[in-house]
Amino acid sequence: MLGNIYKKEYNPDSIAIKFKGNSITYEQLDKTVSQYSSLLLKLGVKGEERVLLSCPNSPEFIFSYLGVVKNGAIIVPVNLQLTMDEITYLVNDSGASFMIMHPTILQTIKHSKESLQELLNIKIIVLNQEFQRTISEISVEVVEDFTDENAVSTFLYTSGTTGKPKAAMLTHKNLVTNAEQSRIAFGGTVNDNYFCVLPMFHVFGFTVCVLNPLWSGATVTILEKFHPKEVIESLLNDEVTVFAGVPTMYVLLLEACKNTVTFPKLRLAISGGAALPVEVLRQAKDILKLPVVEGYGLTEASPVVSFNPLDGIQKAGSIGLPLSGVECKIVDDSDMELPAGDVGELITLGDNVMLGYFKKEKETEEALKNGWLYTGDLAKKDEDGYIYIVDRKKDLIIAGGLNVYPREVEEVIYQYSKVKEAAVVGITDKLRGESVKAFIVLKDNEECTSKEVLGYLKEHLAGYKIPRKIEFVSELPKNSSGKILKRMLKM
Repeated sequence: MLGNIYKKEYNPDSIAIKFKGNSITYEQLDKTVSQYSSLLLKLGVKGEERVLLSCPNSPEFIFSYLGVVKNGAIIVPVNLQLTMDEITYLVNDSGASFMIMHPTILQTIKHSKESLQELLNIKIIVLNQEFQRTISEISVEVVEDFTDENAVSTFLYTSGTTGKPKAAMLTHKNLVTNAEQSRIAFGGTVNDNYFCVLPMFHVFGFTVCVLNPLWSGATVTILEKFHPKEVIESLLNDEVTVFAGVPTMYVLLLEACKNTVTFPKLRLAISGGAALPVEVLRQAKDILKLPVVEGYGLTEASPVVSFNPLDGIQKAGSIGLPLSGVECKIVDDSDMELPAGDVGELITLGDNVMLGYFKKEKETEEALKNGWLYTGDLAKKDEDGYIYIVDRKKDLIIAGGLNVYPREVEEVIYQYSKVKEAAVVGITDKLRGESVKAFIVLKDNEECTSKEVLGYLKEHLAGYKIPRKIEFVSELPKNSSGKILKRMLKM
């Protein structure tokens, strides 16, 4: 099933992967995945065994991931920024018996294979030269394909903003379905070359930039980390046709391009992972001539839920329309569907929605009701059915009894010419319950005062939405995929 996702548009001689100047054909990909699968099976990776994968963006990540799920085992991608305590939590919570590691990760954490095995009480498989030599000697004739589409293939741990991380259980069907839904939404063909710089351990990066192109018979061009200059060079020189990034990446590209670079071969630039400020979208389209289209997703939905149509109207500030096979509703606290224009919680239904949270019955019951996934995002629809994310339900600020949506305030702040990035949070206020605070990063070589910003905001926002405090910072805290961590700003 998922382990053979590239077989749908399988052309043995086509380029599947490009990495550091090397190309891997689909025939080579198939052979290597089968070799990984065969060796891992001999080591005991089969059935419902859970396997942690700690690996940077690379072909080895793809080989390992597909090799594990090809055996019917469950892969658990590891965020490369986690501490040893956090990795220990994943091992214990998932019940993993194995951990596949890239040798560079082992060097980074300053542990030997033996000491790490003893510390985590888990078998460590290192993708070192010895492993690669063993792989190359395996002669694969027939590798039995795992075919249970409803079996769990992947544990993806959520960010844990409301407590300890939870493992969303995604099935083979969930991920393959979302790859096909994404292919339709993006107009993907075998001629596309998808740029993968989003971290592969994150579902946005892996589904959109790896599974979707492999399912489409296209090419994946991999960059290990996001460095604006390297990204620009690759977009210009590697004939990339589709780029996917989070809003922070577009901000950095705007800064690095200095208004002088455009990308004529790029037919589509996808923004997801967080709300893209309308002003950043405008600048990306007007200055870089990027064909940016915004969508929406979340880990529990594999992840893509909606997208602005390529062959229809694209509305700035909107996350577009539900994908093929996906339903979306806006509901109130009583689960009643709301009319156009009213703000409520966004819920979604489809074959891309997770099975539930591993060993978390209460959280699963709260998130899944009659098959509908409750996203925790506040949203509204317009008369055409386009969805607009207003804010995270838990980020809503109630100031003096009035609702303030941080994103609305952020959108206005971004329009101020000196601002590079902004984040708005609610802070405790003895009189009003909560009040609004803004954190602002200025563009290079710009100077500004709170008084200047407040003067601008007063022309564009109602008084109760105006930040009571403004703090200028050199940077905003972000997770590994570039999403701003508001919970850290509240500390």
